[in-house]
Amino acid sequence: RGLPFMDAVKELADAAGLEMPAADPHAARRAQQARGLQDAMQAAQDWFEQQLAGVDGAQARAYLAKRGITDATRRAFGFGFAPDSRGRLKTALKDFPADMLVEAGLLIQPPDEPGRTEREPYDRFRGRLMLPIRDARGRVIAFGGRIIGEGEPKYLNSPDTPLFDKGRTLYNLDKALAAARRTDRVIVVEGYMDVIALAQAGIEEAVAPLGTALTEHQLERLWKMVDVPILCFDGDRAGQKAADRAATRALPLLKPGQSLHFVTLPDGQDPDDIIKAKGAGGFENCIAAPRPLVEQIWRHERATIDTSSPEGRAGLQQRVAEQAATIADPLVRKEYERAFRTR
Repeated sequence: RGLPFMDAVKELADAAGLEMPAADPHAARRAQQARGLQDAMQAAQDWFEQQLAGVDGAQARAYLAKRGITDATRRAFGFGFAPDSRGRLKTALKDFPADMLVEAGLLIQPPDEPGRTEREPYDRFRGRLMLPIRDARGRVIAFGGRIIGEGEPKYLNSPDTPLFDKGRTLYNLDKALAAARRTDRVIVVEGYMDVIALAQAGIEEAVAPLGTALTEHQLERLWKMVDVPILCFDGDRAGQKAADRAATRALPLLKPGQSLHFVTLPDGQDPDDIIKAKGAGGFENCIAAPRPLVEQIWRHERATIDTSSPEGRAGLQQRVAEQAATIADPLVRKEYERAFRTR
């Protein structure tokens, strides 16, 4: 009959004796706000890409060439460049309200100071190689920027916004979802340049957290992709600390058949180093025999306790028992308790 969709739904509900839920004006307003922010983020992404291709992007292009990033990879991941200016992005996006650009994390609004007029917002990202951070549907929701030349911080991510929650976001999720379905695995590495190096070598199912330890939300998202994600962290102290934190955080969430595997890379090397030295095959060899989660927990606790005495060995058993006790699922908890007792 050519009815509009919502009218057809209402007519069907009436015929079935069902009451249509009232429209939520707040939800509609939030959806409209999100669309505006997404438009602003995409406009910024387009502009950053233009800057990388132009005269101002020469140093950033040289950096990419030095890192071995091909033009095809540059385009696939949407590399861009933010010039070292406090106002060029703001000017380029003048069709968007300044307060919207602040809310999107593209501009910084200086705090008010007593006795001074309100100060103008300015560009957040300046003098940086830019990477878009996308949601699972491929929409730009945030940015990561690496400083070109000297300066701190080396890496700068967007702040949390209505579009972006870094504790719920995994870099490269949009591309890794399809790859993980083909390979039935997902590899978690430390940073976005590691993800890109692996993808360029043909290993496309890699993701990375965004400068934070893996959160419960990120772990749950990984388990929706595969039952046993592989966590591949650098062999330095920071990398191993991140692995131990992820192991401890995962324990309460475990379910039958759902776990983590761990790989420690040689000290001082990251995935990019291994790919450059040995190719994709060399990296595959590094991750061919990962440690199960139970072994990661045992190794961590064993390294922190002197077990040369009966008291020390009892202390180790107490610590691993406490770790096992955090597992919510009774079947998994029982198996961990058994595994620790028999060591």
